[in-house]
Amino acid sequence: MDKEELKMRTKRYALRIIKLIQALPHNSEGWAISKQLVRSGTSVGANYRAVCRARSTAEFIAKLGVVIEEADESAFWLELIIESGLIKESLVNPLIDETNEIISIMVSSAKTARLNNRS
Repeated sequence: MDKEELKMRTKRYALRIIKLIQALPHNSEGWAISKQLVRSGTSVGANYRAVCRARSTAEFIAKLGVVIEEADESAFWLELIIESGLIKESLVNPLIDETNEIISIMVSSAKTARLNNRS
């Protein structure tokens, strides 16, 4: 997967997060989680775009770290949505799977960049 495909994938991820947030109940729990999840979930794509503009390997690795942190935070909020019963697990699990795949891709990219930087 090249960087343009990954840009589109993380943008689609952000759009899926927004759609999920729209399905949350309109109560204090739903609003609290939606505010957190919209920030972290949309940040994944925004920060990946910053990764693509990195000026050095060190900056690339650091910015990938931010993407990983934001995706991991998103996974937390998604898990909380399921465990609190706010939305059915079957509706959230595909998004958790995508979150985990994005994390895996970013972790792998960071490891490769670290190895290549040592060479």
